[in-house]
Amino acid sequence: MNILLVDDEAPARARLAQLIAELPEHRVVGEAESGAQALLLCAQLTVDVVLLDIRMPGLDGLETARLLGAGAAPPAVIFVTAYADHALAAFEVQASDYLVKPVRRERLVQALARQQHRPSPRADGHDAPVAAPRTQLHARLGSMVQVVAVEQVRYFKADQKYVTVRNHERELLIEDSLVRLEAEFASRFVRAHRNALVAIAYLEALHQRGVRHWLQLKDCPERIAVSRRHLRLIRQALQSTRT
Repeated sequence: MNILLVDDEAPARARLAQLIAELPEHRVVGEAESGAQALLLCAQLTVDVVLLDIRMPGLDGLETARLLGAGAAPPAVIFVTAYADHALAAFEVQASDYLVKPVRRERLVQALARQQHRPSPRADGHDAPVAAPRTQLHARLGSMVQVVAVEQVRYFKADQKYVTVRNHERELLIEDSLVRLEAEFASRFVRAHRNALVAIAYLEALHQRGVRHWLQLKDCPERIAVSRRHLRLIRQALQSTRT
């Protein structure tokens, strides 16, 4: 795939270029140090993916992504930033992924692999078929990477720049966002709290003490708090498992 690097810091661009040089199926076709320059290069070059910093002087990454997305055949945008607190805003502008610096090679490979299966915009103006949700996730346990089957996940909980995933054995860490996970697995998970998604298949009981509510999940010792905002959705999901 053809990749455009956009970052106002030259060392950051050099680091990404070095990582991509090790991936024979991908190539850097251009570099930009500002959002305005990125828009110009995207109009001149064939670009499949833009690796885009968020905090840049002038036109920032979020606004650049909005402008890129307004085009007829926009490239995929993967944000690469030192700040983990922009994830929600990033996915609101249709970002394909969100990487936190320093970017690890395996995380970059994973993000780019998703774009290889990304549907291309259709000339007839209709949406192309949406790619099927993943069946497995790559999670971290200490220094090791483990494969987690989505069907075994009890919940996802956001914690700073990582998301904790709980399967039948333990908690592990994944580099993803609840916003992305919620969109991808909407048929399997429901939001219980602003920082938690729970698997509908493992819902067992909803408990209350005073004004507080929490969930009991099958084969899971942890209790998941339920916010008042999401209480109705949880009750509906519980009801669906009993009918």
